[in-house]
Amino acid sequence: MRRSTELTLIGLGAIGRALVERTRGWSDLTLRHVVVTPRSVQAAQQWLGPSVQVLTEVAPDAQWVLECAGHSAIEQHVLPALQRGVECALLSVGALASTGLAQRVEDAARTGQTQVHVLSGAIGGIDAIAAARWAGLSEVTYTGRKPPQGWRGSAAESVLDLDQLREATVLMEGSAAEVALMYPKNANVAATIALAGLGLEATRARLIADPNVSENIHEIDVRGAFGHMQLTMRGQPLPDNPKTSMLTVLSALRYLSHRSSAMTV
Repeated sequence: MRRSTELTLIGLGAIGRALVERTRGWSDLTLRHVVVTPRSVQAAQQWLGPSVQVLTEVAPDAQWVLECAGHSAIEQHVLPALQRGVECALLSVGALASTGLAQRVEDAARTGQTQVHVLSGAIGGIDAIAAARWAGLSEVTYTGRKPPQGWRGSAAESVLDLDQLREATVLMEGSAAEVALMYPKNANVAATIALAGLGLEATRARLIADPNVSENIHEIDVRGAFGHMQLTMRGQPLPDNPKTSMLTVLSALRYLSHRSSAMTV
């Protein structure tokens, strides 16, 4: 069955703009709509030009949605679209740590007889974790380490003075659900790992501000019947937003490309 290539993009922040710029000229992808907040409509339309329609909600005739707008967009835009049968993909995975929201998203997709895709974003190894779950997982731990500037605008500013930090400091340690809710703009990775493996409550997560690093560093430790996996990734941040990994944009590009590819890996 041939899938629609007419995309509705929710959000036009640093990630959304990077996706628009990197998919210009793709013959098998048409950006039809972009959904933004009411105050951003005029600026977004000017930047995008007349070929893309800028809206404040997902159009009734939308066929395919990619969300990169932040956690509130799941409730406001994604759930109604799924219920109408619109296939959706999510980058704001940390939102699913909210109590009951992951189940509501799944239920909405079932109601609409469609699918919702949780994209891997800034982390790798999700396929291996999800596969290993079938044999049974005993422990999954995630550690996220970023330079102080990567934590600006988050709850970290109420915990310590980021400008005066001289050594690595743990900001928070707890379940993936707790960490993702406290640091929603920084901890999508924790939620993604949890959803692939042991779940949001059983997955452990730790966040660290470290003035001795310049990269976003993700570490995963997974144990189970399959064996033992350790993964370390040193991602470069998106130039326009140091809180976001460049790999987040690249994972979305991979997903978009797969929609029209005859063979996918």
